[in-house]
Amino acid sequence: MLTIVALVVAAITIILVMGGKGFFWQRYSLKTRFANVAGLKAGSPVRVAGKEVGTVTDVEFSGDQVDVLFQLNKDVRERVTDRSVAVLGSVSLLGEGAVDITPSSGGTPIPEWGYVPTGKTAAGFSDLTTQASAGIDEITKLAKGLTEGRGTAGKLLTDERLYNELTQFVATAGDVTKAIRQGRGTAGRLINDPKIANSLEASLKSLEEMTRRINAGEGSLGALLKDDAFATSLTGATTNLRTLTDRLNKGDGTAGKLLTDAALYNRLTSLSDRFDVLLTRLNDGQGTAGQLLKDKQLYENMNGVVADLRGLVDAIKKDPKKYLNIRVSIF
Repeated sequence: MLTIVALVVAAITIILVMGGKGFFWQRYSLKTRFANVAGLKAGSPVRVAGKEVGTVTDVEFSGDQVDVLFQLNKDVRERVTDRSVAVLGSVSLLGEGAVDITPSSGGTPIPEWGYVPTGKTAAGFSDLTTQASAGIDEITKLAKGLTEGRGTAGKLLTDERLYNELTQFVATAGDVTKAIRQGRGTAGRLINDPKIANSLEASLKSLEEMTRRINAGEGSLGALLKDDAFATSLTGATTNLRTLTDRLNKGDGTAGKLLTDAALYNRLTSLSDRFDVLLTRLNDGQGTAGQLLKDKQLYENMNGVVADLRGLVDAIKKDPKKYLNIRVSIF
């Protein structure tokens, strides 16, 4: 009986000492790898979803990184899979470290001595203090810059001239606001004169009415927006214009050839050059036509000939027998 009681007490003591983590045959071993294991050591807790289910057994180097060996209760084996992530945690901000594993039942359970994927470790207390120290340094530098008059805020604190200008600007803004409140100037009248406000309201109503009529399809603009036949006609005209442009670019028709045919262009250029030469010769009085344009005596002689010819025609009309003598002979 004493032996049985001693065994029971020993078993209870072992269970209490092990913290309810089970006996060695109820556990299995896994690994994970971290770049830094600050605060983590053998005996540190291992948690799954925040519940303590294992213990770190060893921490050893693996190249430039550190392997963490730990044991877990077998009853969480289905929750620790290849989709789980292990991160460094801590029991408290100032206490020892811990390994936190996120459960993921949808993956494949990791075999014994397998590696649990590593995730990004949350910032620890040392990281927070480092960041806080860096922030304090930056605030110190900023305060020093302000006192030395660097930057806009520093100049505002140390430059008396800038302070006076800012004070003057504030005073001017106050005067402008006062003038507006008293109804002076365009802005003041717009704010204080009810007639202007009523006129503006009437204009807005007119604009609203015009917009309503356009949306209702009234007037030319309304028909332009609402008339499907007009839109179809406009689309057809655009299509025809595009077709015409394509034909011109392809060289179809007289206009197309004029745009694309180099030979026709050269002929037109040659004709234009010849026409310029002809006009130049006429202006210089060369040739019969040129002399007719430039020689006054030739012009007067031609006028005289035309006058004499007109007189001869008139005389023949008055007395045709005198000038026309017709004889008929019969053989």
